Amino acid sequence: MDWCHYRFRSVWRLAAPPDTVYTVLARAEDYPLWWPQVREVVPLDDRTGTARFRSLLPYELVVTARAVRQDPVARVLEVSLRGDLDGWARWTLTPEPAGTGPGTGAEIGTRALYEQEVDVRSPLLRALAVPGRPFFRANHTLMMRGGRRGLTAHLRGPRPPAPPSV
Repeated sequence: MDWCHYRFRSVWRLAAPPDTVYTVLARAEDYPLWWPQVREVVPLDDRTGTARFRSLLPYELVVTARAVRQDPVARVLEVSLRGDLDGWARWTLTPEPAGTGPGTGAEIGTRALYEQEVDVRSPLLRALAVPGRPFFRANHTLMMRGGRRGLTAHLRGPRPPAPPSV
C-alpha cells in the first residue's frame, strides 16, 4: 500500500438545478467566498490558478490547478493538481428531484459527485504518512462537509436581515 496515495469520493445533494451548480463550481476563484477551508484562489490564466486550503489540521496545502475538462453540457469539471498534492479532482453533476416541501427552492436538484485521486508531495505530510493517514482522511472529510454547507448556503442566496428585537 502506498501510504501517500489517496482516493476520495463525496456526494452532495443540493436543492438547486445542475446548471446553476455548474456555474458556481466553474468559478473556482469564488470558492473562498463560500468554502471556508479554501483560503485563497489566484487565477494565473483562463485555465490555471493556485489554491491554498486548510481544514482542521494546522497545515496549509498549496496546489496549482489546471482545468483539463470544462463541459457544461455533460456538467463535468476536472482539474489536474500539482504541488503539495499531485493528481486530479473532478465534479460530475446530475439532476435529481429536490423535493417539493417548503423552502426547497427548486423542483430539480443536483447530485454533485466529487472525486479526487492524489499523491502527497509535501515532505512533512510524507514523513507523517503512516501515523497521520487517519487524521488526513478525517481532515478531508471535514473540509468536504464545510464545502457542502457553504455551497448550500451560497445557492440559497443572501438571507434577509433579522427583524429588530423589541
